[in-house]
Amino acid sequence: MQANVTNYIYDKVKELMMHFGMPISVIEQYGTLIISAIVIIFAIAAMEITYRIMFFTIKRIVKHRHYNFLTQLLKGKRLRSIAHLLVPIIINALLPMSIATDGVTLHYIKTAASTYYVIGMAIAIVAVLAALGDSVFNNSKFHDRPVKGFIQVGKIIVILVTTIIIISIVTNKSPLYLIGGLGAFAAVLMLIAKDSIMGFVGGFLLLENDMIRLGDWIEIPGTSINGNVFDISLTIVKVRNWDNTIATIPPYTLINGTFINWRGMSESGGRRIARGYTVRLDNVKPCTGTMLHRISKLNDDIADYITRKSRQAQNGNSVNTANPDGLVNGTIETNVGLFRAYAKIYLNNHPLIRKDMLVMVRTLEPGGNGLPIQFYCFTTTTEWVDYESIQSEIMEHFASVMPLFELYPFQTAGSRDTVISGLLEGQYPIERIDGLPYRTIK
Repeated sequence: MQANVTNYIYDKVKELMMHFGMPISVIEQYGTLIISAIVIIFAIAAMEITYRIMFFTIKRIVKHRHYNFLTQLLKGKRLRSIAHLLVPIIINALLPMSIATDGVTLHYIKTAASTYYVIGMAIAIVAVLAALGDSVFNNSKFHDRPVKGFIQVGKIIVILVTTIIIISIVTNKSPLYLIGGLGAFAAVLMLIAKDSIMGFVGGFLLLENDMIRLGDWIEIPGTSINGNVFDISLTIVKVRNWDNTIATIPPYTLINGTFINWRGMSESGGRRIARGYTVRLDNVKPCTGTMLHRISKLNDDIADYITRKSRQAQNGNSVNTANPDGLVNGTIETNVGLFRAYAKIYLNNHPLIRKDMLVMVRTLEPGGNGLPIQFYCFTTTTEWVDYESIQSEIMEHFASVMPLFELYPFQTAGSRDTVISGLLEGQYPIERIDGLPYRTIK
């Protein structure tokens, strides 16, 4: 059947060339090349027509209704790469039937046409994957996902499969036969490209386990890497540090080591404040009526707290027990307990502190510098500048009101303190000393 079709096409082309005055000797000598050229030109023309039809059709569709995937197909040479697949299809279908040649030559022609077809198919699939990756990345739902890595995995699989198929076509062996011989090749490859393979496996594990995403803030202890991830691939992760330097990390470094991902903090909508002061132990004292009266004038909330705590004590309940009346943690027994109550009320009333997350003021284990008091809460924003502003305002406020509770943060004495202490011990008039700490004035 194929021989009849081949002879028919060859005769028709021969008649056409003779009609245009081409000598019969030239036709018989170069007929095969001429027919091959005609088939190739026809395939290219069909590809170009198909490409233009596809381009204008998709462009018209995108103009009236936005489809992200179609928009990405129009970029670069992706659509032309897909349309180019028509060339090897036409050549593979028509060329063996269009020329009359011996079996060996025909075998080589079929091999070349099949190889071209497989390569064209691979190029078209890679173009579709690239458009799909960009369309998914531009989707707001997946903008922070490492789509690039998954697309790279797909491209690598396409290239590997294409390579195996081409080798099987050229060698006329089954692909399964080639796959069976990859074991020894893989062992050699492990020795030659160990780092590249480890990077590939590490990158795949990062993507598979969703360990990092684009935009994540990561920190690697013991290194200077501390910033936002802006590029993720199978072989490299790029981080823009806070000083705008760019660090590149092999994925297997993150897999084998330890790193901190602050994504959970960002997604929670609250950023933790865990700061405090260390107060001198010799400043801790019982509350007096005068102190309670003075502190109650700070605001209505602390006044109400003191009143309710005093009533609780009068009813026979220890001031150090739990708060059955729903009072904040703290006491009116010591100035430290009273300050903890004030700080807790202040944080509860602060508009930029989250009320649905833990808010706590506590004392930690005393040390050589005194008694640590920690303020533990979460801000309503995770933005760095805003967070630092809120934290600074809170710490500054507490530093300014602590002397009202007769509490003073520990501070290492300097030369000025030594000089002032010597002046005071020498009975130097106190009113003539500039820069005297107010805590020494009675």
